[in-house]
Formats: sequence, structure tokens, C-alpha cells
Amino acid sequence: MNDSILATAAITINAPVTKVWEALVTPSLIKKYLLGTEVITDWQEGSPITYKGVWEGKPYKDKGKILEVEPGRLLVSTFWSSLAGEPDLPEYYKTIRYNLYVEGNDTILTITQDKNKTQDEAGNSELNWKAVLAEMKKLIES
Repeated sequence: MNDSILATAAITINAPVTKVWEALVTPSLIKKYLLGTEVITDWQEGSPITYKGVWEGKPYKDKGKILEVEPGRLLVSTFWSSLAGEPDLPEYYKTIRYNLYVEGNDTILTITQDKNKTQDEAGNSELNWKAVLAEMKKLIES
């Protein structure tokens, strides 16, 4: 497995960083832009994070751990998908990094996901993240 293939997506949101951060860590808001996913965590470093929902008619329960939290700047967690067909073992957990940058009145949000096995998998992940970010931007800016 090549752990070095990264998927990256970024978006500029016309909103203060506090509003973008709120959208990243508020379960009722996450549900609106993340395909109806229910997120359960306390957002503390070392705490578990669970994602529950239905994707293409299949229920899922994905999970991970919160690794780093710097409010308004950085959120890092691991992520394992029950739909990926991989065993629930540490080597199959991806790391997701959300970096927030202030640029004038805007916030730039960048998401990076590691451990994509192929360039195609990374490309699919990037497309998915871009769609999520577009939904988030709509929600925050409306």
C-alpha cells in the first residue's frame, strides 16, 4: 500500500473563520452538507468520532479518532469506512486534515486525505471532498 498518495480539495468561503469552524464541528450543520451523515464526538483530542447514515441504500457506521484540534485553524482525525471493504485495522484508517486560513474577509478551507491506494482512488476522494465543500460553502454563505 502506498501511503503517499494524497487527495486534496480546497475552497474559499466568504465568511469569517469562526463561522466555517462552527460548520466543521456542529453535528446539525454537518448533517446538512455531508449527505445527511450523523456525526457523534466531543471534539476532544483522543476521543472517538462516529459517522452514521445511509449511502446508496446501504447503512453505514464509520469511525475514527480525533487527533488534533486547534479551534479556527486545524482539525485532524482518522477515518475508517465500513463501506470500503477493508478490515477495521489501524493500517486501513485514513487521516483527514482540515486546515483553515484567513484571507481578508474570507476563509480558505483545505482538506487533505492520506492513504489512497491509487491515483484514481485519490481522484475520486478529491471529487467527493469538492462536492462536500461546495455544499458547505452554500450552507455557510446563505
